[in-house]
Amino acid sequence: MLGWITWGAAVVCLLYYAAITIYAGFSVSCSWFWLLAAAFLGMCSWGIRYGHFHPKKLPLWLPVSAATFSAAAFIIFCVVEVLVFMGAAAADAPGLDYVIVLGARVHPDGISNSLKQRLDKAVEYSQENPGTVFILSGGQGDDEPVAEAQAMYDYMVYNGVSEARLVMETMSASTVENLAYSKVLIDRLEQEKRAAASGGNTPLISGPFLEVEEKPLQIGVLTSNYHVFRARRIGEKWGLKGIRGISARSDILLFPHLCVRECAAILKDQLMGNM
Repeated sequence: MLGWITWGAAVVCLLYYAAITIYAGFSVSCSWFWLLAAAFLGMCSWGIRYGHFHPKKLPLWLPVSAATFSAAAFIIFCVVEVLVFMGAAAADAPGLDYVIVLGARVHPDGISNSLKQRLDKAVEYSQENPGTVFILSGGQGDDEPVAEAQAMYDYMVYNGVSEARLVMETMSASTVENLAYSKVLIDRLEQEKRAAASGGNTPLISGPFLEVEEKPLQIGVLTSNYHVFRARRIGEKWGLKGIRGISARSDILLFPHLCVRECAAILKDQLMGNM
């Protein structure tokens, strides 16, 4: 029975690879994973059936090692995916001071569907929260006609968001850099606000007094639903304490692939100390 289950899973992986390739082309990042998964599951199915019919020809350590590795990988995957789904389901926090909008690919003929979903969510949030400033974060890749932040700026202005509420960050090339550079930019904007507010004037009250601490900034990060958990964790690592997540929709057909890819990205960033 287990052999047939793994064989069926291999077939599902192959069919899903074919589906996303037909739907989105060969440009889907890491789509080869599904071919690799199909090959691995197919080998497991063959090994299970071979061991069933020839139990004395396989050394005991081989099936035990394969079962242990598969079980450990499955448990880790499930735990990480629960975190991903929890991030995706987070409710929007209203009245944030700043929202960092993470960039996504810009094609020669326009923005990608992923970026459009994020920007549509940003426009919606801007209408409901008129006091929020948006940090549009994303540099220009080798195959992109303009910086992602510039494309995001043009889209939001076209859709009625005031230019005064938009700030571009055009240097970043990864999620880590998105959050790190945006943190620096927010700190600089706050310093300029404090300098403008003080204006060099002397205080009207002299003598001993209690200094009221500044209200902590309320900052959010807006990205695709599967990406929210990792973006928040990276933001906290770079000093954006209490950063809130704002979840934009992603493509339904590609969502399983994006979640699997995100699992690998989370594990990589965790190992590298980025989150």
